[in-house]
Amino acid sequence: MRIVVFCLCFFSAVSLFSKPNVLVFLTDDQGWGDLSINGNSNLETPNLDSIARGGASFDRFFVCPVCSPTRAEFLTGRHHVRSGVYHTSAGGERMDLDEITIADLFQKAGYTTGAFGKWHNGMQYPYHPLGRGFDYFYGFCSGHWGHYYDALMERNGELIGGQGYCVDDFTTEAISFIERSVKENKPFFAYVPYNTPHSPMQVPDRWWNKFKDIELEKMLRSRNPKKEDRLHLLAALAMCENIDWNVGRLLKKLDNLKVADDTIVVFFHDNGPNGTRWNGDMEGRKGSTEEGGTRSPLFIKWPKVIESGTQVAEVSSVLDLLPTLTELAGIKNNLDKPLDGRSLEPLLVGKNKGWKPRTLISNWKHKVGARNQRFRLDYKGRLYDMTNDPGQRIVVNQKFPAVFEDMQKAVHQFRTDIMVELGTDERPFVIGHPDVTWSQVPARDGTAHGEIERSNKFPNCSYFLNWKNEEDFISWDIELSQSGIYEVELWYACPSKDLGAEIRLTFNGKSLRAKIAREVDPPLLKGFDRKPRMEGYVKKFEPMTMGQVELTNGSGQLKLEALEIPGDQAMEFRLLMFRRIKTLEI
Repeated sequence: MRIVVFCLCFFSAVSLFSKPNVLVFLTDDQGWGDLSINGNSNLETPNLDSIARGGASFDRFFVCPVCSPTRAEFLTGRHHVRSGVYHTSAGGERMDLDEITIADLFQKAGYTTGAFGKWHNGMQYPYHPLGRGFDYFYGFCSGHWGHYYDALMERNGELIGGQGYCVDDFTTEAISFIERSVKENKPFFAYVPYNTPHSPMQVPDRWWNKFKDIELEKMLRSRNPKKEDRLHLLAALAMCENIDWNVGRLLKKLDNLKVADDTIVVFFHDNGPNGTRWNGDMEGRKGSTEEGGTRSPLFIKWPKVIESGTQVAEVSSVLDLLPTLTELAGIKNNLDKPLDGRSLEPLLVGKNKGWKPRTLISNWKHKVGARNQRFRLDYKGRLYDMTNDPGQRIVVNQKFPAVFEDMQKAVHQFRTDIMVELGTDERPFVIGHPDVTWSQVPARDGTAHGEIERSNKFPNCSYFLNWKNEEDFISWDIELSQSGIYEVELWYACPSKDLGAEIRLTFNGKSLRAKIAREVDPPLLKGFDRKPRMEGYVKKFEPMTMGQVELTNGSGQLKLEALEIPGDQAMEFRLLMFRRIKTLEI
């Protein structure tokens, strides 16, 4: 009787609230075990726990092993390789332009759409959030950001200084967006992809002071205690509590605006934990296709529709969120490409009967694993009974030969039917798209020639240095979409002793020259990390205007070179910003 009454309530709610608001939280490198509701007594996450208790909690929800593929699957409802995503930087994180995103669908349905935080699915428009269905963007487009306080951010194409700790900053921006939407009486779709607890391990004193003196022996431990790094672990927990506080700020704002009952709130992670810490005794962490690398919490709350305390046992995937949220909002997704996910709406409203079992696939770097309701096949072809052996310690291939064969077939089908769609990436970086006047060209996307070096092997937030020779240069393979007169801004650093280098930027026979004449000599931003980092440190580069140049649309090599280097180096290079000040029809 309860289910019948609840289903009637659901259909009534949809008719009354045909356009519910949507607020989606996605965290970066937070593990399934980094929540108190999942049994971790090392930290407290009351606000996140309240989403689960006030709505539905999914027991076996799976994402990709790393960042950008999970984001692409959330945005498209399709396996990330179908959309052209195969890497986490240097262009491999971009979704193909013929993909329709969840933001496109909500925008078309009359929603105001905003994204706040780490995008990680393309920087240059139309790969940029504003080209993928979002009306408003505040954050950064790279996968890794090198500093979390008063950091360089982007607001709708404009580079600006952030305000305070980045997650606090993203939350404040999201709150303002929601306030504007409610004031204008428009339904909103707010996507809040936080960038923590991804390294660098930076977190304000308010949260760090709670954890800094705790001894690991007094804590809940991982399955491999000897591999735990004390400072990394404690910083990650502090960052997770900061996330919880910020989620609480947004939930409180929904209450204050009296829209909480009319808002669907979603929370999940992008992959497993970025370090060895308690994670429910699961095998694997970030980067792994195993349970611990791909299992994430999923909480969905909508008070008018979803009964509080709903528990969902069926396996589900990040691929399911696009069809689920569009169905809950009454939006038709008439897409010309097949979705790989399915709507979870029946599981949210108690209509589990008739739910068809399925096998989910996880893959990264040619490693492919499979997961159904009970079993997992790892990338080495070993079968595990996850119900009786959740830690993946006992291989059961011979005990369940029929299951083993079926899951092998699923992996083979994925390799032959889906992975082949990826092909060779020949997409250039787009500059000067007609729909926007600005284009950012960072060191991340460039190729260094000669002795020029990248500041770190992780390119996302890197810069180029060691530019000592006049024959060395930096290049990008680009497509200039719109002919016009462009003003070019160069973000650089150079001490006074090295001033005077003459720089030339060329593209398809057109060039622009400038001289490095102003000292910009900021220190590396050290001293903020709670745990020494693997990534390179960054600094606060500053812009100079190189001048204006007339460019004709077409493809080719964008080249930045130093014609004269009077000092020890030309400069340290961070990025170029192109602004079209006049459109030309050529």
